[in-house]
Amino acid sequence: MSEKIRIADLPEFDITEHLEDDQAIAEYLTIVLEENDPAAFAQALGTAARARGMTEIAKASGIAREAL
Repeated sequence: MSEKIRIADLPEFDITEHLEDDQAIAEYLTIVLEENDPAAFAQALGTAARARGMTEIAKASGIAREAL
């Protein structure tokens, strides 16, 4: 008999671990944008920002990190 796996024992999936470069981020945002769901796209932008690093985005955009 095989051992049962409990859902609580599974690692939590974090998409940011898979968004390793600009190409992956662009593809992710394109897929979410095609869903035509503004809330999902806003969340995806936040995910992409976390994957890239909020400090780096703040510097590149000229916006304070706290304002992002």
